[in-house]
Amino acid sequence: MCDPSGPADRPRFVVDRMLGPLVRYLRFMGYDTLSATELGPGGPSEDTELLRLAEGEGRVLLTRDRELARRGGLLVPEEDVLDQLAALASAGQVDLVLRLDRCSCCNTPLRPSVPGEVRAAGYVPAGVSAGDVLACGNCGRLYWAGSHAARLVERLQGAGERAGAAGICGAGVELSQGCRTDVSPGEGMIGERRETGEAGEAGRATLGPGLFINRELSWVEFNRRVLDEALDPRHPLLERVKFLAIFASNLDEFWMIRVAGLRRQLAEGVVDTPPDGMSPRQQLDAVRAAVDPLLEVAHRCWADDLRPALDRAGIGVRPVAELGPATRSALRRQFEAEIFPALTPLAFDTSHPFPFISNLSLNLAFEVRDADCGDRFARLKVPVGPLPRLVEVPRTEGDGRREFVFLEDLIAANADLLFPGIQVVAAYPFRVTRNADLEIAEDEADDLLSAVEESVELRRTGAPVRVEVDRSIPEARCRFIARQLGIATEQVSRQESPIGLADLAQLAALSIPKLTDPPFLPAVPAQLASGRDPWAALQRQDLLLYHPYDSFGPVLSFLQHAARDPGVLAIKITLYRVGPNSPIVDALMEARENGKQVTALIELKARFDEENNIVWARALEQAGVHVVYGLLHMKVHAKVCLVVRRERQGLVRYVHLGTGNYNTQTARIYTDIGLLTRDPRIGADVSDLFNYLTGYARIERYRELLVAPGTLRAGLLDRVEREIARHREHGDGRLIFKMNALVDRECIEALYRASQAGVRVDLQVRGICCLRPGIPGVSDRITVTSIVGRFLEHARVYCFWNGGDAEVWIGSADLMPRNLNRRVEVLFPVRDPFLRDAVVRQILLVHLDDTAGARRLLSDGTYERVLPREGEASLDTQAWMVEHRGEWSVPPADPCPGQGAAR
Repeated sequence: MCDPSGPADRPRFVVDRMLGPLVRYLRFMGYDTLSATELGPGGPSEDTELLRLAEGEGRVLLTRDRELARRGGLLVPEEDVLDQLAALASAGQVDLVLRLDRCSCCNTPLRPSVPGEVRAAGYVPAGVSAGDVLACGNCGRLYWAGSHAARLVERLQGAGERAGAAGICGAGVELSQGCRTDVSPGEGMIGERRETGEAGEAGRATLGPGLFINRELSWVEFNRRVLDEALDPRHPLLERVKFLAIFASNLDEFWMIRVAGLRRQLAEGVVDTPPDGMSPRQQLDAVRAAVDPLLEVAHRCWADDLRPALDRAGIGVRPVAELGPATRSALRRQFEAEIFPALTPLAFDTSHPFPFISNLSLNLAFEVRDADCGDRFARLKVPVGPLPRLVEVPRTEGDGRREFVFLEDLIAANADLLFPGIQVVAAYPFRVTRNADLEIAEDEADDLLSAVEESVELRRTGAPVRVEVDRSIPEARCRFIARQLGIATEQVSRQESPIGLADLAQLAALSIPKLTDPPFLPAVPAQLASGRDPWAALQRQDLLLYHPYDSFGPVLSFLQHAARDPGVLAIKITLYRVGPNSPIVDALMEARENGKQVTALIELKARFDEENNIVWARALEQAGVHVVYGLLHMKVHAKVCLVVRRERQGLVRYVHLGTGNYNTQTARIYTDIGLLTRDPRIGADVSDLFNYLTGYARIERYRELLVAPGTLRAGLLDRVEREIARHREHGDGRLIFKMNALVDRECIEALYRASQAGVRVDLQVRGICCLRPGIPGVSDRITVTSIVGRFLEHARVYCFWNGGDAEVWIGSADLMPRNLNRRVEVLFPVRDPFLRDAVVRQILLVHLDDTAGARRLLSDGTYERVLPREGEASLDTQAWMVEHRGEWSVPPADPCPGQGAAR
């Protein structure tokens, strides 16, 4: 094996906080490397301490800070870790050789392991002998050269190629003597989890990257359409404020998940690219270039449009400084009584390290001046959550007008109470966004519930990916905050106040009917009106519900009847996003109290709903419900409920399947489709599905359902090919798909094949779409539209025209790799001719005819408004659905406006 000590003349390093990912690579290459993040929490004197350490121990100080480099460090300005390695190799500081003689986690030299250590560890593969394993005597990690070592060699080779391409040096890469590459890597080897390859890998070379839109840039375009709704004066005023808040909230999540993922790929030197061929660096640059102008538009929308309009409508949002003296005095008294006791300013100096800044917390950076000690710096966390972001000003007149000030502005205006006897020079708002994409080591967890709880807690402490600062902050203070957080200057976003526009949701929630969309009463099928027994209704026909135009009440009533009916033996349900104060959960608990067998599969890994789902899981377990937490390495996203009832002819299965969650709140604002049926074949399939989810059943095929990850992808692709074959014979091929996202390469390629064969393809994709329509000879028969509007378009419907005898599938799955490969999803057929015709004519075709809110995707990835033809009235699909709610179960007497699309 390798010499654990290494040559005495090998350079030794100390690395600052901004070069964290580089540390483990250097250690894998055998270099004694200390990391500033491991030496302590940091402080204003950290740079000096690093310089002293480097000089005292003969280490090279590596830094991205030009000032620190000027004082004695070696500047490594690159952000990509492979570029950093290439720069160090070019400077003669390192050889790009994987040596595997030092612990990558604690920097301790490795020693040969002994058999007892290998046996006790339990994770070393059987084919690896103790003589091939190295051990860290400090932290106990074991190392051996496996497939991961080979990947590291490839990355180092990539760094060498970059150095050579720069014309500086050609770095050779070799695996150290004794290393093997035929086994898997050990625990200490970087340890990132890698997903298995997607289906359809073999066909991925058929189309070039120019035929695919980048996923992240497509998402930015989607959020642009959300912002367009905030800019649209046709919406009531508070609805526009709501859309602006949604735009900002979407952007927060995008940065926490997608941008954080790109930065992790960049730091780890990932070379794999998506179908569009863009590298992580290219995607980050393109995202920033696309998002920055949108932020400018959003802030102008607030400052120049919505805020003045609110003021005219009697809702003032203004700076404290603009209020009259009497009002400011009343606010100061309110501040002292209700806000001041909750505030904790934190000094930052040699005895007070820079405080931890939690994810999405709003902060004030105070610059204060002391007569004896000079200028100082302090940070205060603005307690948004415990306190409202917008503080209502005490009313002085009875004219009904309401005034608000931002909480951080009120705190800054009364900062003298926080720093008595000290001059407050300035206060600058800032906010940190951190990586919030949980990685749960399920195969290492004894208890998945506890593992998810621990991971949720870590979300607030993830690596920082963005800092939003007020545009007024001086450049020196901005750089100071960035350095303390260990981020690059490009990760700092300067914005106009207010930072964190998502908190404007507080205004959107004001109960002022004239400023919001008019309410409507959702329809209830006559068969289930007045709380009628659902069993008798379903004996006669299936029932289709299109929420929120149809009430979610029948679904809740279905469960409540099942909970109380003496004939019901068992209830099984999948719960993804349950929501607070859930009557669905209450019905399940009631069923258990009444002696039913109740099984609830709760998906603990539903992003940003983990904490809520954990609470419900524990409550249901205490009530005696059999709770299942899902499958290993796979989310259960299917929306299915099964009720088993004893009737005269025997046991009968009643089933609800849908596109949306069992959540009474989101059912009022998301458009989703559900089906209630007692079809015995569907019932048998759902029983098999639950046996798979809760036990060890291996179901290869289902009678009626398409289920991911088993049959769903193949089932859809087979039907696309069938439509292509029919078009070649009859010339009437058509596909109509409505979904939230289209990302999967294999599905996109199938749709391209359909277009090339002449099949008409109408896609309505609310969000991300990576397919490029309108390319001659490839996708010129494909049209893609998108609707945002009042309700979140959440339904997924897949219609295969089949010569007019349409085949319709509805369910939980979008066409994304994660849905088709790594989630349990269900699509169900609509067999009843009336319901199938209603879905096609009164839902799909009507949506395709929208000329009020629809946007059409162009081949360059941008969108344009869909306008009515000359002389035609504009059609607002969502308004039409409200007007015609409840009609989908009965053939309409008059042709619906969507029938024209069938031409």
